[in-house]
Amino acid sequence: MTSDGHSDGEKQVLVVGGGVAGIELALALRDLAADRVAVTLCDPRREFVFRPFAVGEPYGAAHVFRYDLPRLAERAGAELCDAGVVAVEAERRLAVTRDGERLPYDYLVLVAGARLLWAVPGAVTFWGVADEGQVGHLVNQLRAGVLERLVFTMPGGRSWALPLYELALLAARQRDAAGAGRTALTVVTPEDAPLELFGQRAAEQVSALLEERGIELVTGAHPVRFDHRRLRLVPDAEIEADAVISLPRLEGRAFGGIPHDADGFVAVDSHGRVIGLERVFAAGDLTDFPVKQGGIATQQADAVAEAIAADVGAPVDPQPFEPVMRGVLWTGREPRYLYGRPSGGYGDQSRLSAEPEDGAATDKIAGRYFSPFVESLAEEAEEESSNGIPQRLRLSRSA
Repeated sequence: MTSDGHSDGEKQVLVVGGGVAGIELALALRDLAADRVAVTLCDPRREFVFRPFAVGEPYGAAHVFRYDLPRLAERAGAELCDAGVVAVEAERRLAVTRDGERLPYDYLVLVAGARLLWAVPGAVTFWGVADEGQVGHLVNQLRAGVLERLVFTMPGGRSWALPLYELALLAARQRDAAGAGRTALTVVTPEDAPLELFGQRAAEQVSALLEERGIELVTGAHPVRFDHRRLRLVPDAEIEADAVISLPRLEGRAFGGIPHDADGFVAVDSHGRVIGLERVFAAGDLTDFPVKQGGIATQQADAVAEAIAADVGAPVDPQPFEPVMRGVLWTGREPRYLYGRPSGGYGDQSRLSAEPEDGAATDKIAGRYFSPFVESLAEEAEEESSNGIPQRLRLSRSA
């Protein structure tokens, strides 16, 4: 046994980040590599926040749920280290914490996600967490019918556009339910077509849905700032509005000793290995893959887990990351299910439908291990509630 209680034969896998990709990775390694590895999740936070449900918070359609991260890590078969890693000494296989401590590893996996930054001066930013006071205030104004035009927008660059359309569709539902039909709703996006990453067919179907719900669509436009009731755009244009809600800009979380591009994102190969470094991997929003979505993060984490499992001698044939896009679009009425592949040699297999693709998970994030894990947590929370035990987890899918 080693001084930290691990078996001498176990390889130490240090996972920096306790979000969706980190949980998926821990679960996958427990399944694929079993006693060949010891997994430590390194994250200074004490809570796991399931952000995809945040889009319904301002409309009263859903609740973000939070879960105790130490308990979650234990359930996933990992230990939790509450230090914040800021740098890596890859040649010595050490991760450096904010306090200067050096943590040894055999394999390092960076899944720390992306930073959310203010993108459009003057606009209200939807941060994707439960505290959405400003967005909620605008929703109240929408219900009261005091807004003539409400605009939803997002910056260019690497992103995840789905919440933009959900915010607009949920607003249309609120507007119609409140009889506030005088409010014009507009989506302004730098995309050439809505949710174009899913493919042309899905984009066309989303466009039709927006038109059906009375939402104007402006494509190929980058928001610059909102002032004097005008949203300034590039190319040279502007839109009159009473209020603007914007998604944030994303930036990778840079670590000392880890190569990254100008926006902080890390280049990896098809198995998640950081280019130029040995035994260092990355997955999720931190990587330079252009789509920032939880389902994609779990697929990347699976590829990393298979590569590590094979390297430590597990009977695994590691498969490269082959992205499949799945998403649930909340419309304020019945959900719609998106399927597609990012552009690049697959043909257009995309679609927007009333039923999930080939029995796929109907939750906001579809992960091989993560989805059943979260479902088990939800079932436990319901059982606790029915037994009079304070509910640790609250999750609503009413949108």
